[in-house]
Amino acid sequence: QVQLVESGGGLVQAGGSLRLSCAASGLTFSRVAMGWFRQAPGNERELVSGNSWSGRSTYYTDSVKGRFTISRDNAKNTVYLQMNSLKYEDTAVYYCAATRVTGYYDRPSAYAYWGQGTQVTVSS
Repeated sequence: QVQLVESGGGLVQAGGSLRLSCAASGLTFSRVAMGWFRQAPGNERELVSGNSWSGRSTYYTDSVKGRFTISRDNAKNTVYLQMNSLKYEDTAVYYCAATRVTGYYDRPSAYAYWGQGTQVTVSS
């Protein structure tokens, strides 16, 4: 059974930083692409960032480029999202996701496994 468990969310002031972590089990982590989605109230879930199984290929939505960094540690079965220069509009529930279609790390519809989400709240 695939399990993705996020941690690291919280309340932060605008301009601050947070680091999200997602620990994966029940799959061969080094053979899956990983991604981070977010969903704010009233909005659709959007793919924020994704990376390939090796971590060498990455995707970022335009609004977070230069501020967020995705990384992974295949030895620890963990993917991270470092979020810097946070803005009020980054407030959302952030979800970790995985896809076995490793080349599709930038395609939201490819993701089949989901974590429970972690709340990120940025105060203005």
